[in-house]
Amino acid sequence: MKLSGVYPVTCQECHPERSEGSHTTERFFGLRPQNDSTERLLPNLSCCGMSDGWSVQFSTYTLVGIVSDTHGLLRPEALDALRGCHVIVHAGDIGTPAVLAGLRKIAPTVAIRGNNDRGAWASTLPETTVVEAGGVSLYVLHNLNALDLDPAAAGFQAVIAGHSHRPKIENRQGVLFVNPGSAGPRRFKLPVAVARLRVSRAKRVEAEVVELQS
Repeated sequence: MKLSGVYPVTCQECHPERSEGSHTTERFFGLRPQNDSTERLLPNLSCCGMSDGWSVQFSTYTLVGIVSDTHGLLRPEALDALRGCHVIVHAGDIGTPAVLAGLRKIAPTVAIRGNNDRGAWASTLPETTVVEAGGVSLYVLHNLNALDLDPAAAGFQAVIAGHSHRPKIENRQGVLFVNPGSAGPRRFKLPVAVARLRVSRAKRVEAEVVELQS
């Protein structure tokens, strides 16, 4: 699905105190796919790491692709599994900015910083963010052990995290917890995987793990 209306902005437009050319980030202003099925795709974000969150809603359902712990490796199988998603969430340990660039070629991508993401490019990413998808709120962080709020009380319908490299989906007190596992280099005998989360028009949230054959 091709999106139009991508507007690249430099960091100086939000932060004039920063040095010339420190980084450029794509911002998305009222994007509509060419088939015009979008009801709303609006940014609630700054140029620096999308720290204010995302809002995205489609007319029938919203499909969120979830990937984590790529550690610099963007597998073609991962791209194939995420193709067709309305938005992609990377839950940290990205590895290189090239991974995000590759994901953004197939869908708008929201990313947070993992414990192994270092350097100037990673410093612009937030440690947590909120994605509004299909009228529900998704809380994103890298390590679930760092969760310092009650997601149900805070109004979140799902929590997305990575770090463990172990894919897992579970429901806790009405909140869906999704760990897509790792789509990067294989660790021990753990699966290589991504996840997809679907939000229906009735705001029902369900998810699946997609194990990659690689």
